[in-house]
Amino acid sequence: MSKKRNIVYSTNPNYDYDDENEDLETLEPREQKLKVLIDRKQRKGKSVTIITGFKGSNDDIKDLAKTLKSKCGGGGSTKDGEILVQGEFKDKIYSFLIDMGYQQTKKVGG
Repeated sequence: MSKKRNIVYSTNPNYDYDDENEDLETLEPREQKLKVLIDRKQRKGKSVTIITGFKGSNDDIKDLAKTLKSKCGGGGSTKDGEILVQGEFKDKIYSFLIDMGYQQTKKVGG
């Protein structure tokens, strides 16, 4: 079954139409080096908790994002290999990730 592509035209002759994270093999949770931080810049004063450093497929990062969003009771998304959760949940997400087996998770910032 082929995937539907949304690219109409590219002027780059070396452009590769394959998704970057599609074929990546997801590392085990204990091997992932995740960082949890809060960002307020360019968000009109609203806080967003960002989880970076995930190595794996798009489906796996979306599943992890869905789990974290449901645990925090908030919205969010995945973008460019990062998980964005609306609100300040750095400590809560850090605890959930450690409990889920992501032992190399670190908090970034104050």
